[in-house]
Amino acid sequence: MAGLIPFNKKRNDLMNLGFNDFSNMLDDFFSASGLPFEKSLRHDTFKVDIKDEADKYVIEAEVPGVKKEDIQVTIDDGRLNLSVKHESVSEEEGSKYIHRERRMSQMSRSILLKDVSEEGAQAKLEDGVLTLILPKKENLDTSKRIMIE
Repeated sequence: MAGLIPFNKKRNDLMNLGFNDFSNMLDDFFSASGLPFEKSLRHDTFKVDIKDEADKYVIEAEVPGVKKEDIQVTIDDGRLNLSVKHESVSEEEGSKYIHRERRMSQMSRSILLKDVSEEGAQAKLEDGVLTLILPKKENLDTSKRIMIE
């Protein structure tokens, strides 16, 4: 939610003449790499496109640099869950570290698709794009006409 409110913007535009772009760049840099609880949702998720075709859904998720072993896809009661957990550690022999950091990121998305069928679902990872083809259930008409007295 904090990512939606421009807390770091200056109120007096006359004082910032010529420095707005630089100031915005610094604000974006420090807000994206601040403390863990200050991260904005726009930086912590992956992009997903959902295409509704006649008999199936085609879903594309951008997951660059992620191996298929790091991706988990589940369908639970019409809810598609995509989870990605990526860890990287660089090993250097013979080095004496004073400071060393490891990189770990975990992201997930959940999409409600009530009429999706688990049978025949397909997933493919190619060039950093996860493509899911999810067939729809047949004859899922849950509407009921109510007669008026």
